[in-house]
Amino acid sequence: MPELPEVEVTRLSFAQAIAGGRILSARLGKPLRWPLGADPATLAGRAVQGVRRRGKYLLIDLDTGLLLVHLGMSGSLAFVPQPAPPGPHDHFDLVTDRGTLRLHDPRRFGAVVLARDEQDPVARKLLGGLGMEPLSDGLDVPRFLDGLRRRQVAIKQVLLSGDPVVGVGNIYASEALFLAGIRPTVRAARLSRPRALRLLAAIHEVLARAVAKGGSTLRDFSAADGASGYFQLEAMVYDRAGQPCRVCGTPIRLLRQGQRSTYYCPTCQKA
Repeated sequence: MPELPEVEVTRLSFAQAIAGGRILSARLGKPLRWPLGADPATLAGRAVQGVRRRGKYLLIDLDTGLLLVHLGMSGSLAFVPQPAPPGPHDHFDLVTDRGTLRLHDPRRFGAVVLARDEQDPVARKLLGGLGMEPLSDGLDVPRFLDGLRRRQVAIKQVLLSGDPVVGVGNIYASEALFLAGIRPTVRAARLSRPRALRLLAAIHEVLARAVAKGGSTLRDFSAADGASGYFQLEAMVYDRAGQPCRVCGTPIRLLRQGQRSTYYCPTCQKA
């Protein structure tokens, strides 16, 4: 599944190129997770003002309206001057005078939704419950600490829930917990303030580094310009079960938490 760094890398790979473009047409393929909410023909003539991100959603600002795009479990975007004819897994084309933005999604868990703005009920339903942005400059430390105190479950599961921070998926949760020296099974409410602050800093550092490396390409992720990511090549614990820890040499362990794989070092992450 594309996680927050992959979504941000995708945004960066086409946002500047599409900004200022005028929509010529739009095409829908097979139904996606959520409906567009309008006839795609109504998009023609609108102008693209810019592309933002909120959590794992891409927000394409139009001069009239807002497109919310989610990549789901297996989706990817491509932005090309002249695309090939759509294949069986190409489910949305946004044709502009700058190029065509195409959503490729074999499992069809992604979505493209049209809203009036962020106050539209459909946008509020999708975005309203998201936690704070871990890459923002003004992180709300009291909110983060309060969110941990309220949770009596394992810290790894709290991070995956998207509350109190959004977009920390499986790969980066394991990596951030390693960097902070926190075992993934410890209850969130038991973290002291210093350890919680160390974790928040680790989340920011890991995600920022992943964006700089182009995200993680584990299966078939690529940005909208076709570039692959390389963060997985320097992962400290993720997908390294049985291999020596890069810091202390202890074999990395694997455990299951909520049907997800968790990787950690029993020496560097003692509690």
